[in-house]
Amino acid sequence: MIKVLMIDDNIKLIEAVEEYFKNSNQIKIVDKAYDGEEGFKKILEGKDSYDIVLLDLIMPKKDGLYVLDKLKENAINMKIIVETSYNAPDVIRQVSEYGVNYFVLKPFDLTDLESKILNLFKRKEDKSIDFYNSNIQVSISKLLHDLGIPSHIKGYQFIRDAVHLVFDNPEMIGGITKELYPELARIYNTTVSRVERAIRHAIEISWNRGDIDLMESIFGHSVDIDKSKPTNSEFIVTIADKLSLDFHKVGVK
Repeated sequence: MIKVLMIDDNIKLIEAVEEYFKNSNQIKIVDKAYDGEEGFKKILEGKDSYDIVLLDLIMPKKDGLYVLDKLKENAINMKIIVETSYNAPDVIRQVSEYGVNYFVLKPFDLTDLESKILNLFKRKEDKSIDFYNSNIQVSISKLLHDLGIPSHIKGYQFIRDAVHLVFDNPEMIGGITKELYPELARIYNTTVSRVERAIRHAIEISWNRGDIDLMESIFGHSVDIDKSKPTNSEFIVTIADKLSLDFHKVGVK
């Protein structure tokens, strides 16, 4: 059983995570704290009681960076997943310097959180955060949230992974239906038609509730925002292309 200490001032989020893992035979939320000061005190008093810390960055009294500072100051090495609603490249870079294992952007999918926790304990040795890939993942999530796609629907997960796959493998641009959809279907153990329908549904939601100015800036040259939605392929490829330009512009890669 992987024992988790969750440090977060969002009581409802803690309750949701506890509820999700309550019947798990692999992961258990064994303790919680609602600010950084209380959280570090719990770690200091019983660090051997926890296998991993799920740490929010923005909290009252003392924040997540305070906890990371105190862990470093006291030479306490623990597996850490940082989760926050605040996204900026300099913050991700600063957090990565503490040797945390993962950085996740709120609101996150609980199945993704479970996967990250389990992955940490499948490794033969600890590895700190991969800044480049984590920054891509966070940037994709942030963009999809801004475009109005809720993170709890399947289409969100398919689009997120599709964009990352195209970002890493530009040769897939010409094979969205023949290569990308089958790969997503394999990853999620579903059918190609379900992948395609879920992505279409997510795009329709985005077009009804997303940031119009952002949509114009991203899709304005490829679609008429007032008349038609982008196709699945246009949506995925255009976002991947935007991220590629952004990342090369700031010299991240």
